[in-house]
Amino acid sequence: MPGYETIGEEERREVLEILSKKVLFRYEFHSERGGVYKVEQFEEEFARYCGTRFALAVSSGTAALKVALASLGIGPGDEVVTQGFTFVATWEAILDMGAIPVFSEIDETLCMDPDDLEKRISPNTKVIMPVHMCGAQARIDKIMEIAKRHNLYVIEDTAQACGGRFRGKTLGSFGDVGTFSFDSVKTITTGEGGMLITDDESLYIKASQYHDHGHDHNPELPRGLEGRDFIGFNFRMMELQGAIGIAQLRKLDSIILKRQRKNKKIIKELLSGKDLIRFRHIPDPEGDTATFLSIFIDNEDELKRFKDIMGSYNIPIIYWGENLWHNFSHWEHLHGQKSIQRYGYPFKDRDGSLRMRYHSDELPKTSEILSRCISIPISIYMDETIEKIREAVTRL
Repeated sequence: MPGYETIGEEERREVLEILSKKVLFRYEFHSERGGVYKVEQFEEEFARYCGTRFALAVSSGTAALKVALASLGIGPGDEVVTQGFTFVATWEAILDMGAIPVFSEIDETLCMDPDDLEKRISPNTKVIMPVHMCGAQARIDKIMEIAKRHNLYVIEDTAQACGGRFRGKTLGSFGDVGTFSFDSVKTITTGEGGMLITDDESLYIKASQYHDHGHDHNPELPRGLEGRDFIGFNFRMMELQGAIGIAQLRKLDSIILKRQRKNKKIIKELLSGKDLIRFRHIPDPEGDTATFLSIFIDNEDELKRFKDIMGSYNIPIIYWGENLWHNFSHWEHLHGQKSIQRYGYPFKDRDGSLRMRYHSDELPKTSEILSRCISIPISIYMDETIEKIREAVTRL
């Protein structure tokens, strides 16, 4: 996930244009900004890239998830089915809306297992939230079939797969809402920042209002005199982020097609002759963003040996079996019902009664899969790392 690797003159020009206008806020100050609206332009170009009618830029990928849930009216008592391999922000957003996350197993796509998903649906389920993990697709076709059969909303968490596709269609555009992250380690970055996409105008309007304290954005009225249909919060993106996002987005296809896929292909070919290694299943390799090369090593001793050899060459790898931020079995603050709220909300009600409880061993399939899985992050400038891998594989 390169992001910052590609920051250059294009980003500098966009940012300097904002600084010359001295307007950093995305709304208002029309005379001062002289027609320059970078966040709005970023939204328009992102929607066009994704092939959707609407895009809304927000302050982070986490904010995108929360705004998406709010636009669907999700609240206390509602259940949202997501997966046990994801960054903690996915379920933090659900909890922060007062809703209840329900976790499904993954399969060897490293994404939601559609067969297990169906078992997790209850009368309280309102949303399915698959996560396109490590740069490639969930079985989104199967997930959408299940959602349609049960009349459920779908929010696609596409934080790690910006620019990915499934059978030619952009990831994030299958569900009711798609969400993206542009933090410092994503394929394109604005430092912090996120985006929602949707084809549903009513959802877009609700999201736009909610992310800006409820402002209804009536173009006929000054900002201070706009109406409010409901309360909201502040999840706005600022103009500097929008400016960087414009330049980054224009590089996205080049990042994926010319650099990441090339590097991933080389590394995969170096590892392909090793009997101990199996590669992650990707439902549509043509739509892979190539941000990770993920492998399975079924033998525990061989897995440890692989880790040790890679470590001896200082080759960056991620062993998901030990990962603390993405692996359900290691989310001790979730299992321990640790909350900053004085009476334990959202895990407990004011009277002390439990609203939900999770145990570290309740997703055995996910834990087993991750115990065998190692990922090599793919970036743009990898010549030195590739040479290290080339030498390391001779010892496997």
